[in-house]
Amino acid sequence: MQYRKLGRTGYKVSEVSFGAWAIGGSWGTVSEEDAIAALHKAIDMGVNFIDTADVYGDGRSERLISQVLKERDEEIIVATKAGRRLNPHVADGYNKENLTQFVDRSLKNLDVDTLDLVQLHCPPTEVYYRPEVFGALDDLVQEGKIRYYGVSVEKVEEAMAAMNYEGVQTVQIIFNMFRHRPTELFFEVAKQKQVGILARVPLASGLLTGKMKPNTEFADDDHRKFNRHGQAFDVGETFSGVDYETGLKAVDELRGLVPDNATMAQMALRWILMFDAVSCVIPGAKNPSQAEDNANASALPAFTDTEMQQVADVYNEYVRNPVHYMW
Repeated sequence: MQYRKLGRTGYKVSEVSFGAWAIGGSWGTVSEEDAIAALHKAIDMGVNFIDTADVYGDGRSERLISQVLKERDEEIIVATKAGRRLNPHVADGYNKENLTQFVDRSLKNLDVDTLDLVQLHCPPTEVYYRPEVFGALDDLVQEGKIRYYGVSVEKVEEAMAAMNYEGVQTVQIIFNMFRHRPTELFFEVAKQKQVGILARVPLASGLLTGKMKPNTEFADDDHRKFNRHGQAFDVGETFSGVDYETGLKAVDELRGLVPDNATMAQMALRWILMFDAVSCVIPGAKNPSQAEDNANASALPAFTDTEMQQVADVYNEYVRNPVHYMW
């Protein structure tokens, strides 16, 4: 496992880390036994950064992480998120009172005195133009409830706006073989400002595992079934906004790039790591085998210039027109 700087925080994080949405919910059923085993395996493989949120399983994900960390001696950095508990989810809800309540709940779920990193959880765009929201986060830092804060965004424009606030240490954004726009301007500015980047939805909700077929069925509680057209939350969260059938065609074009003795998922993760602006990629894992496979992507050989161009060609043919300027 290789490690990279997380912005200005002083943390050095595993370049392949652990995204804990799947062990919370909305990805089909994951047993507590499998979730805990996946976390342990990830740590065994050198993962030292876990990303979660207070709404993943209504706190289940945070509580499972807390349970595992009590059994480990390693220093593990846990990032959580706040804001999506709001109902309705509107900009006015991002105030000091609500954020404090969310942070206090996460402190309890994780059973810690201070949260390592708190991220606003894909708030409405208007929030990024309200300095008082970031002032409230500054207050929570001063109070010792959080060490650092950042944002999780839907759009590049939101990421750019967030970086205008000095306290923003990290930006979490969808970045994968089907979502290239962050490379155009955002990555360079983030490097200049020393803002850490967490690459989320790295496998395009599983499309880039290469295992899905036209007749693949998803469980009723799996967002890939109920949010296909953005019914529950931003459509870009599910398959990165790519039409499912179109995505399958693009995946077929990418199969030839998979190295010997590697999986397509590992290849897709390794592509993300080709960009030095990225601090870490946070794939999910429902079991120990997936956690191990994810971690092993760090050891794959680098892409050649020709291979990088081939990925760009597939993106330009299948994905750019419908997706590129949406997010």
